[in-house]
Amino acid sequence: MSDEDDLEDFEPDLDGLEREDDEKETEEWEDYRKEGEDSEEWMSTPLTEDVMKEGLSVLCKTGNGLAHAYVKLEVKDRDLTDIHLLRSYIHLRYVDVSKNHLTDLSPLNYLTHLLWLKADGNRLRSARLNELPYLQIASFAYNQITDTEGISHPRLASLDLKGNHIHMVTGLDPQKLISLHTLELRGNQLNSTLGINLPKLKNLFLVAHWARGWCWEGGTVLGARMPF
Repeated sequence: MSDEDDLEDFEPDLDGLEREDDEKETEEWEDYRKEGEDSEEWMSTPLTEDVMKEGLSVLCKTGNGLAHAYVKLEVKDRDLTDIHLLRSYIHLRYVDVSKNHLTDLSPLNYLTHLLWLKADGNRLRSARLNELPYLQIASFAYNQITDTEGISHPRLASLDLKGNHIHMVTGLDPQKLISLHTLELRGNQLNSTLGINLPKLKNLFLVAHWARGWCWEGGTVLGARMPF
């Protein structure tokens, strides 16, 4: 079985994912972010082969099934400032680079088999990436992101942008984000819900509770009922 066959068959169990306690999670991340903001400069710490070896796991078949490669990488909380090395690990499907000091995720553009990405708690100002055909779950929580431009992954089902500096939602193209059903935007400074016009959207986080029961008219969000 080829990489493409495996990826086509992948169906994330989003409903079964455990949700952490929101208040505890928020306090922990706010403390972490404050610590990072207190340090104006970080020593350059690029991702190395040694760190890669420690973080790689899950060996899977690739290509025609005769070769194997590791498809999962976890390098969180390593003080990393550069992940350029990832350009060479094109078979990665699950990547966790959270709690580092990254400002650039462009090396991930080479990971065209990527299914799952967690980049929380970095110093990112944008979540922009090239279109990744298989990416289904992406989290950029607790960064310094100011907009929602450059997010156009056709299979993306869950997008987490909580705890950033977003004032307005722009660039979320409903013709490209045809699978997005969960959008997390708590902890931003949104002025309105304009720009949230997604055909499959079911769950929207804006405040401390799930926003459900959207009213739609011609694909335009009119309002939401907040459960208490």
